[in-house]
Amino acid sequence: MGNENVPTPADIFGQYVFTDAVAKTRLSKATYKSLKATTELGEPLDLAIADEIAAVVKEWAVSLGATHFAHWFMPLIDSTAAKLDAFIAPTQDGKVILSFSGKELMRGEPDASSFPSGGLRETAAARGYTAWDPSSPVFVKDSTLFIPTAFFSYTGEILDRKAPLLRSCQALDKQARRVLAALGNPAKKVTATVGPEQEYFIVSREYFNQRLDLRLAGRTLFGAPSPKGQELDDQYFGILRTKIIAFMKELDTELWKLGITAKTKHNEVAPGQHEIALIFDTANVAVDHNALVMELLKRIAERHGLAALVHEKPFEGVNGSGKHINWSLTTDDGENLLDPTKDPYKNPQFIVFLAAVIKAVDEYADLLRLSVASAGNDHRLGANEAPPAILSVFVGKELKGLIDAIENGKSFACSVAPTPNLGVDILPVITEDRTDRNRTSPFAFTGNRFEFRMCGSAANIADPTFTLNTAVAEALSDIANELEKSTDPKKAVLALASKIFKAHSRVVFNGNNYSDEWVAEAKKRGLPNMSNTVVALKALKADKNRKVFEKHHVLNAVELDSRYESFLSNYSKTINVEALTLVDMTSRQLLPAIYRFITELSATVASLKAAGTSSQPIADKLAKIVSLAEAIQAKADTLKADTKAAAALESLDCATAYCDKVLPDMKSLRVDIDAAEPIVPATIWPVPVYSDLLFRL
Repeated sequence: MGNENVPTPADIFGQYVFTDAVAKTRLSKATYKSLKATTELGEPLDLAIADEIAAVVKEWAVSLGATHFAHWFMPLIDSTAAKLDAFIAPTQDGKVILSFSGKELMRGEPDASSFPSGGLRETAAARGYTAWDPSSPVFVKDSTLFIPTAFFSYTGEILDRKAPLLRSCQALDKQARRVLAALGNPAKKVTATVGPEQEYFIVSREYFNQRLDLRLAGRTLFGAPSPKGQELDDQYFGILRTKIIAFMKELDTELWKLGITAKTKHNEVAPGQHEIALIFDTANVAVDHNALVMELLKRIAERHGLAALVHEKPFEGVNGSGKHINWSLTTDDGENLLDPTKDPYKNPQFIVFLAAVIKAVDEYADLLRLSVASAGNDHRLGANEAPPAILSVFVGKELKGLIDAIENGKSFACSVAPTPNLGVDILPVITEDRTDRNRTSPFAFTGNRFEFRMCGSAANIADPTFTLNTAVAEALSDIANELEKSTDPKKAVLALASKIFKAHSRVVFNGNNYSDEWVAEAKKRGLPNMSNTVVALKALKADKNRKVFEKHHVLNAVELDSRYESFLSNYSKTINVEALTLVDMTSRQLLPAIYRFITELSATVASLKAAGTSSQPIADKLAKIVSLAEAIQAKADTLKADTKAAAALESLDCATAYCDKVLPDMKSLRVDIDAAEPIVPATIWPVPVYSDLLFRL
């Protein structure tokens, strides 16, 4: 009926990706088999086949319009990086041929001194390398063949987020297979799988361009509350606005073309806030895909006259944006190791892996908190829409009963799940899930996976994923050591799990993580509460944490020191940009507008007095705005001076000064600016206000 030729998602899905199906049809059988062993079983790549793969990949990419290739990597910054090279090589007759070698596929040489390295690289020692990650498919975008890679220095230290992720996946695979082998269930490979959910805000591009703070800092540094916020609960899952529908449609299409499984989209709780969720994939592919989602969100929004904001707290007074990392473990034959099955008490394999995760979260809570730490996420954690900076595990009523029974050496029987149909015959009978959904929990079991909910929306999910992988690998290593000594490992599971639950059940909490009572209770239990990034970063200096990364060859001592310094520097620079932006906007936009209003108001008061009319209400308003202007000027001067003083410090001292001095200065200045905004007429106030940003596209 007129739609016969409209392509479906299945028609376009993965058309710009060198998928397994494409590889199978284009590569020789021997090469395909070798590449498959690398991507699926982690066997070393046969370098002898690199030239054939490169030639085939080049022809495929050129057929899709590619003119360049690029090693795509994830340095320690807030975005990805790539250097583009053309598929050309000169010939003796002055022409060029299209060329792409196995060496060019396998390695690149970007300048490592221009990226954060914590002192490992500098201008006089700038060489770095990128190495192809064959487990994440190459793809074509913007007429360029993008090759996912790891990034490391000339001296061999890793400088990115991909390499430790791959190392952690390898460590987790090794320890999980040890446990499975001890239980009589050998597997060729165990894979960490991730399904990320990305929250973001959409605002008008016109208004975005008028706010220097949004353009430079990604968040509003001031802004009085809108008369309407999220208090009516009418945004969540609400009808999508027309511009949003068009934007989301194009976003879905472009993501599907890149083989990204964009599954769910909807309005989130705050006005202007939305979410997109992807289907589970292997951890490193999921990381790559989420990075592409964040890039395409911004680019496609701009095409529609919109701006996508992925900052964790772009607007004060409404919900911020997080990124939920759904994490599980799967064997090569598709078995989910976190599936409790119908009777979890009779499933020793599930009990062991459940115990391992709880043990890992308790023992390495500080590392997990660190993995989501950022200047932006500090604004969100602890607010009403996010848990406090305390790690706890929600398991639901039934699994809590299982844990208690095992801990106390008792048997356990699953309850029969209710099947309500609301008393309406035509409605389907729904069997309830094993667990409720606790949206306040930072780390929640949701049926057959755990959802790590503390991650901020702007973050690269590689960091929390490789940290979680490493912590669980260590717990599984301890468990494997015990099971391998047992003559009857399956029988030994309950005793071992009982020991683990007794030692670590303090981290299990099914209640309201937003409540003040939980903060007090967590303190009694001895759970760490790291309220900001500067405090959290100290976890990288703890011997216990350094040893676990070194033991599983995820990060060595030099790499840990590099990250510590890089993250401190990033934190300080982020707040420095925010502080200077606020000073700039205050001095060049806000105060001139306020002074203009003061001048107009003074003239009005004088005119009324001359006419013999009472001017007291207007005189009171004049006195109020004059007082605010004086306070704003004084506080802006203080902020500027304190920012300059903080910038003169180094490392931890610098970050501490920004945290303890500059941020409070910014908050204090904001209070007065937000008080002045409703007083100054809309015709004079120089920037869009919250009601514009949140409700007008």
